[in-house]
Amino acid sequence: MNILLLAPQPFYQERGTPIAVKLLAQTLGEQGHVVHLLVFAEGEEITLPHVTIHRHIPLPGISNIKPGLSVKKLICDVFLFLKCVQLVRKYEFQLVHAVEESVFMAMVIKKIFKIPYVYDMDSCMSLQLLDKFPSLGLVRRAMEWLEMAAIVKSKGVLAVCRSLEDMVKKYAPDKLTARIEDITLLESGNEGEENLREELGVQGLLLMYVGNFEKYQGIDLLLDGFKEAVIRKKNLGLVLIGGNKKDIQLYKQRTRKLGIETNVFFCGQRPVNMLGYYLGQADILVSPRTQGNNTPMKIYSYLDSGIPVLATNLPTHTQVLDEEIACLVHPSPAAMADGIVGLAENKVLREKIGFQARRRVQEEYSLPAFQRKLAAFYEQLQG
Repeated sequence: MNILLLAPQPFYQERGTPIAVKLLAQTLGEQGHVVHLLVFAEGEEITLPHVTIHRHIPLPGISNIKPGLSVKKLICDVFLFLKCVQLVRKYEFQLVHAVEESVFMAMVIKKIFKIPYVYDMDSCMSLQLLDKFPSLGLVRRAMEWLEMAAIVKSKGVLAVCRSLEDMVKKYAPDKLTARIEDITLLESGNEGEENLREELGVQGLLLMYVGNFEKYQGIDLLLDGFKEAVIRKKNLGLVLIGGNKKDIQLYKQRTRKLGIETNVFFCGQRPVNMLGYYLGQADILVSPRTQGNNTPMKIYSYLDSGIPVLATNLPTHTQVLDEEIACLVHPSPAAMADGIVGLAENKVLREKIGFQARRRVQEEYSLPAFQRKLAAFYEQLQG
């Protein structure tokens, strides 16, 4: 098929959605489709086999676009849509594959140019809106209606997790739907020279968090819980990989206020292709997310590392994690501390859930599984 893939993101960047978009575009191209990928102006220039990358015009003063809803992102969406119309007039697309809010652009394109679209649901936008602006109840209801319309009018829906799949079935029970989760990003053979334990002076067990420092990630919860854990078991170190300079400085100040600055280490960003090397240096991996219903992409790599995972027992995690492959705790500082200390003092449990987690992810969340699910969905779409 001749596909226009809409991805309203800076591209390429080594973070969640752009990584997923890259994998999606590559896989579609490898499976014989002609793919035109339209993204924001911001991002690293890369080339992908069988994929033509387009961008909207550069916008002065618009840069450093963060994940989630923002004024900058909305401005870029406008120019992305203008570029989208230009491409639709130039190429004979058979399908628009729309990621996240670009589905609303796809709805307009369908209305005007009669080109069907697939809705690629990476998150529940109405829930994101409520999490960011709790007072905007009416706006959330309007967004829920738009999401429902986007699902109903689509040719099919790809849902990244079970909660989104359930949402599709609620609004359109007979809609062609496939749940295609993210996959592990670990690459074999990538060894580095940075020994975090030695270079940072970490004493005792090493806990590690990898990801951005947005509010929904629960870094505040993690630090509060870690403070309580350190009081009970002093030989603990927490290493955080990721975040921008501004966020790192803010959280460094917070660790000083909590009195745990000698136990917490901020490393900044590291290459995704070295993720396995860094995860392998940890004794416990943590995902303290407190908001959202989509599963963090990092979870699949965490599981594949064979290192035990500690996570909050919210739907964002429990639709993939269970007690067999992770330690799940209530999102409170006391429960987080209990989970940290419990794992720290039980090596047998750490080894058990780490082994079971790796086996699970290799069976269900591997690249071949992703490729197989995507191919099956497109076969049904064309059939």
